[in-house]
Formats: sequence, C-alpha cells, structure tokens
Amino acid sequence: MTTSQLPTEAPAAVPRRRNGGGERTPRANSLLKLGQWWWAVPGILMVVAVHYAATAVGASMAFTNWTGIGSFEWIGLRNFQRIFSDPTKLLALRNTLVLAFASVLLSNLAGMVLAMGLNRILKTRFILRTLFFMPVVLSPLATSYIWKFIFQLDGPLNSILEAIGLDSLVRPWLADPTWALWAVLLVVVWQNTGFAMVIYMSGLAAVPVEVEEAAAIDGANMLQRIWHVTIPALRPAIAIATTLGIVNGLRIFDQILALTGGGPANATSTLATEVYKQAFTLGNFGYGAALALLLTLIILVFAVIQQRLTQGPSET
Repeated sequence: MTTSQLPTEAPAAVPRRRNGGGERTPRANSLLKLGQWWWAVPGILMVVAVHYAATAVGASMAFTNWTGIGSFEWIGLRNFQRIFSDPTKLLALRNTLVLAFASVLLSNLAGMVLAMGLNRILKTRFILRTLFFMPVVLSPLATSYIWKFIFQLDGPLNSILEAIGLDSLVRPWLADPTWALWAVLLVVVWQNTGFAMVIYMSGLAAVPVEVEEAAAIDGANMLQRIWHVTIPALRPAIAIATTLGIVNGLRIFDQILALTGGGPANATSTLATEVYKQAFTLGNFGYGAALALLLTLIILVFAVIQQRLTQGPSET
C-alpha cells in the first residue's frame, strides 16, 4: 500500500449551534449585559431620591428664610452672614472643633495602646476585648443618661472624691461652664475607644512578627520598635480610624443632648445641637439648613485633609 493510500484521520467536526439552539447574537449579548443592571435600578433610584435629592433640597433651603410653614423667600448668603456675626454660633463652631479633634486624638491613642496590649498572648484577652468594645454597641443616648447620673452633684463620682479626701474637687460637673465640655469629651472618648481598638487590632494582625523580632535582636527597645516598625505598618489603620473619628466627632449630638442639652450658657453647644435647636425647636428651617450645610462642608474639608495627611507615600 502506498503512502497516498494510507487512511488519514478526518478532522473532528465542530458542532454548530443554530440561533434556535442557544447561540446568542451580538444584540442578545448586549441586552443581557444591560439586563444585569436592572436589578440595581430600584436601589439606585432610592439612594438618589432619599440621599442626594433630599440633600440638595436641604442645601437649597439654606439660602431661604423658610420657617417650615407657608412660602419662603430667597435671601442669598444672609443666613451665613448671620452665623458668622453671632457669638453663640462661633462658640458652637469652636466647641465642635474642640470635641472632634480632642476625641479623635484621645480615643485613637487609647485604642492603639489597648490594641497593642491585647494583641499579646493573654488568657483573658478575649474577655477584655469584649469589655472594651461593649460601649461601642450600646446606645449613646442611654449610656449618656447613666453618665449624667454619675456626674451629678450627689452622684457616684463626687461621692468617691469625698471618700478619698478630695473634697476640693467636688463640683457640679455638668452645670459648671468650665468643666461641662470636658465631661462630655470624657463620655465620647469612653464610647469611641473600643471602635478604634478593633481597627488597630486588625491592623496589627498584618504586622510581620519577623520584623519585630529582627528589630529586637538588633537591640531596639520596645518604644523604638513601636515607633519604627509598628506605627508605619499601622498607617492604613490610622487613616481609617482617624477619618471615621473626625466625621463622627464633628457631628456629636446624642451625648450632648442627654448630658447638657447644649448648656450651661451654651458652653457645650455644637453645630449639630444648633441645627436641631434652630430647625426643630425654634422653627427656623432656613437658618438651621444653613448651619447643617456649614457643618457638612467642614466635615468634607477635614476628611479630605486628613486623608491627604495619613495616606502612604505614592508609588513610583
């Protein structure tokens, strides 16, 4: 048999699918891809209507004198001029910034220290983590009323001070304009520390143990290892914790409402409490919307600045 007579293997037949058998045309593929977004349309419309549209309407009210009833008049920037010419509103702005930055600084320092301590091998670390995180999940309003009882003139705090002989420190903490703001700050830091602790504990899980051991072998003490090894590795966690802390700190409301209501003599009033007071107590919705818009812009500016300061070096 010659070579030309050798049987050759026939190529495998490629099955063809007709349009009726499941083959998709380009038009059908485009419709399918478009259909994948249909399920998200109700949610997108809800977000746009409830969040963005409502925010835009509320922001537009900042340029009116609307009282919540009847018609209104466009007055331009008059509400903002009124804000910056009112000493009580400037005091509220100062209190807002003091509470925000002091609470971020103290709660993040305390949270980082707790995270580093509870990251060690301790038999009670799981119980301690739960106890330190518990204030975060409790209602700010409910816990603030408990702290209000603690700060009363005849409350547990003053009773303890009297028992240990520090009678000179006994005072009506929430009724004293000098100390009321710091009492509110203590409550805010107590409730926010556990949240920062959890963020830093998740960041510490990504710190290589070998790097710390190598630094210890090279002779670095504990503070040097924390400063040169741990904190640089925690940069992403620091960015997240401080950003959320600033945003939450600038809009503190529940604790002030329960503890002092903005008093005494506006010593603890903030922009958030002034928004509530002007809009829902006095009925000045236009003026309250202007305060809310100012607070929103402040939050946005400080959040962007904080992200710029805490982001890592750009990759080349």
